[in-house]
Amino acid sequence: MKRSNIGIQDIATFENAESAYRKARKCKRYREEVLRFTDNLEEELYDLVADLLAGTYQQGEARRFVVYEPKKRDIYALPFRDRVAQHMINTKIEPIIEKRFYYHSYACRKDKGMHRAADYAQECIRNLSYEGKQVYALKADISKYFNSVDHEVLKEILSRIFKDEDLLRLLYYIIDSYGEDGRGLPVGNLLSQLFANLVLNELDSYVKNELQVKYYIRYMDDFVIIHNDREYLKDILQKIEAFLGERLKLTLNPKTQIINTKNGLDFCGYRIYKDYRKIRKRSPKHIRAAIKAYRSGKITKDKLLMIYASWEGHAQHADTYKLRTKIKGQIEAEIKKKELIANGTNTPHN
Repeated sequence: MKRSNIGIQDIATFENAESAYRKARKCKRYREEVLRFTDNLEEELYDLVADLLAGTYQQGEARRFVVYEPKKRDIYALPFRDRVAQHMINTKIEPIIEKRFYYHSYACRKDKGMHRAADYAQECIRNLSYEGKQVYALKADISKYFNSVDHEVLKEILSRIFKDEDLLRLLYYIIDSYGEDGRGLPVGNLLSQLFANLVLNELDSYVKNELQVKYYIRYMDDFVIIHNDREYLKDILQKIEAFLGERLKLTLNPKTQIINTKNGLDFCGYRIYKDYRKIRKRSPKHIRAAIKAYRSGKITKDKLLMIYASWEGHAQHADTYKLRTKIKGQIEAEIKKKELIANGTNTPHN
């Protein structure tokens, strides 16, 4: 595939900056830093465009915070001006990079996502479950992936996609603004998602084109290969480990395993079987913890309902009708109890 002619001139336009500003402020328009930027919007956008064109753009210091769901992670939130800049860049380069992606890569892509990844994994298991044959899955992920992405590997990949030296210089600057010893991407940044997918698209190409694997699914750094022969998967695993180490300077998580799918494939938040699907055991614990928090007054009714809606959206893609009905009933009972207490028609001990 030929390198793209897109350059910094295509990115650094006032029209693109305006559009990026609207994307960056979505659901955040009343935050203090967004309001400050908005107060001098035209000047801020013209200055940003001018800095990008002149090659004088400097990224501000990111704010670090920790999230604990679904697991503990350090998140880096850039200043609003830099989020606008990342949207400007992403708007122009993402469609070019997207064309190169493997079809069954499902993370951070339009019309993809966890549910479709789980659907395809189940489809693969069904396709291989004929005449009583055993179906095995190689389930793997990259060890500490975002913190392990090698900057030079990423830069080399980008240089095969884009020609414009000014654009490449800007992308390299953003890449090198984070990490130690030339490694790492900040979780929480828009371009990090794109770059992380881009690096592992190299793995996708290797698995599909060189190893000729038929049933392969990836969701960011989690991937699954499904086959009827366990020994075949062992051989594939060795080749993938060698490729990751030699070409991408990455290593697999020691928990990588080959499992018999009759026991269920744990992937994308579900335990997947040939004919049905369950949610992970810890999933209901999260919503029950939210109910407990509402009961004790730590969260509001609106917050509880928002958490439940999010959980239900995930749970409804598995065989969970009875569970969802039960938890919905518990939530309605808790809300009714609080309302009765607030109206003076009940007491906390009733």
